[in-house]
Amino acid sequence: MIYNIAYGTGAPDTMLENIGTSFRYLRSTERHLEKLIEFIHSENPDVLGLLEVDTGSYRSGALNQAEEIAAKLEHYHLSSIKYSGGSFGRRMPILKNQANALLTRNQVDRNVFHYLDSGFKRLVIEIEYDGLNIFLVHLSLRKRIRKRQLAMLADLIGDRNSVVVAGDFNAFSGAHELRVFRENLGLKNANSAGTPTFPSWSPSKELDFILYSADVNLTDFSIPDARFSDHLPLIVQMD
Repeated sequence: MIYNIAYGTGAPDTMLENIGTSFRYLRSTERHLEKLIEFIHSENPDVLGLLEVDTGSYRSGALNQAEEIAAKLEHYHLSSIKYSGGSFGRRMPILKNQANALLTRNQVDRNVFHYLDSGFKRLVIEIEYDGLNIFLVHLSLRKRIRKRQLAMLADLIGDRNSVVVAGDFNAFSGAHELRVFRENLGLKNANSAGTPTFPSWSPSKELDFILYSADVNLTDFSIPDARFSDHLPLIVQMD
């Protein structure tokens, strides 16, 4: 499963409500996180990629959400701040606790935190787990920067086999933004129908993706109508 959880701030019912309740990004509640954890627990994923996780700012009441979710799932977890060392994002309140995380039922065989050379959000988490090389990404909001990041990500992945690349790609111009990246690496889109994932209350954009190489056998794919964030989660089953 991958899920952009919006720092546990919940999901409005309309865009107007989203704007009117923007203060929630400065202070989330345990109630939102508890509902989110209940949903994730019900799906029982072996691997969980989380985008927009608060690791202990005053917004979350100093709660590390990655640790909290991992503890409730009885999973191992890896997380890191999205911004590269020495950057503006590493020094500012709230921002310096904004992270991405990978949670796994069993310990990973290998993990690396990569930071791309372009963009504000630069983190790529790489793990080797149960024969899969998994990369969790959260790309830039700027199309020009996303294009650079995809090129760097392709170089990073190289000629690895059994690859899964998942996360929030912020492909606001459409899935065709990823065409060259996918074709160069031979990756398929698990969401073959192009079902939109954002915003959760009225989905119109396919921003979140799970891409996989041809040697990975995809047996199931779903996008639950789980409105605990402004994004919808993606779930796959693979052999």
